[in-house]
This record gives sequence, structure tokens and C-alpha cells, in this order.
Amino acid sequence: MGTNYDEKYYEDRAKYYKVIVGLLLLTTLTFIQPHMFLTNVTFGVQMTIGLTKAILIVLYYMHLKGETLIGWTVMFALSLVTVFFITIMTDVHHFQFKDMSYITEHGADTNMHHATEKE
Repeated sequence: MGTNYDEKYYEDRAKYYKVIVGLLLLTTLTFIQPHMFLTNVTFGVQMTIGLTKAILIVLYYMHLKGETLIGWTVMFALSLVTVFFITIMTDVHHFQFKDMSYITEHGADTNMHHATEKE
């Protein structure tokens, strides 16, 4: 009985060491990437690296790898946020006060806005 427990302990410990090495390598990649390669898509690469690190931490160090209920809950929340995000993004194109808004205002419209302020 003690031997089986010891083997499981050493297997789990080896997994945690692999994960921490992976996290350290990803952290190093986070600092190197903007200066060395894929400089035109830095935001996307940095977000992918961050998401990968977050997933590794949640799965291994928060011990959620074998959980199924939390997985379904997270998937539901992400799908709900995605639906709302898509709804908002499609509605921005049909914004009623687009020409009067500071958010959707473009370079050509700024002159018109400043002209109306002077009057």
C-alpha cells in the first residue's frame, strides 16, 4: 500500500515540475516575443501566452483538471459573454447618434463637431 502511494506522489510531483517549467518558459517567451519575432501581432501572441498560462494554473495548481461541473459552468459563461459581445459589436454599426458621439467619431467628423461648439 505504501509503495503505490509513493509512486503516485512522485508521478504527481513530476507533473507539477513540468508545469512550473512550462510556466517559466512561457513567462520568458512573454518578455522575448515583442522584441524578437511576430512583432506585428504582439497583442494576439501575448493574449495567447497569457491564456495558456492561466489554463495551466487553473488545471494543475487549482486542481480543476478532473472537474466536469466547473468545465460546463465556464463554457456556459464564456458562450453567454460571447453572445453579448457579438450583439454589442453588431449594434455599434447601427448606433443612432453615431455622428454626435465622441466614441464613434472619425477624423473627418471632428471638424464638424468643433464647428458646432463655436456656434
